[in-house]
Amino acid sequence: MARIPYRSKDVDLMARMMRAEAEGEGKQGMLYVGNVIVNRVVADCTDFNELRSVEDVIFHVQGGNYSFEAVQKGNLFYQPAREAERRLARLNLKYWRDHPAKYALWYFNPYGPCPPQWYSQPFTGQYKAHCFYEPSPGTCDSVYT
Repeated sequence: MARIPYRSKDVDLMARMMRAEAEGEGKQGMLYVGNVIVNRVVADCTDFNELRSVEDVIFHVQGGNYSFEAVQKGNLFYQPAREAERRLARLNLKYWRDHPAKYALWYFNPYGPCPPQWYSQPFTGQYKAHCFYEPSPGTCDSVYT
């Protein structure tokens, strides 16, 4: 059984975002971005309690900006998905997740070392240039299902 319900449109959208955000970090980096996307659909807390689909997550606006920079700044996001990224997206949607993004709801690419917290959320690990953060204990138990 898949981690979340999805359609072929969701696979395509997620594949485009994974490539746009992490193509330079290879398959593993793209899978970690996919983890965060699926985790945000699963999460019923904080900024994500109204998001119930891949499309909701990708086009989510916070503070007047899209949550994923690639939506407004990334040319890669607006190019057609390739089958290699679609395969990775399907893995995330069906079952794949791993540390440091296994339960992560946030990631970013800092100009320096990863801070131990990001907006009060604990650092869970780094993969290449991206730092990953999961919710503080007790603040979003739904992401751990």
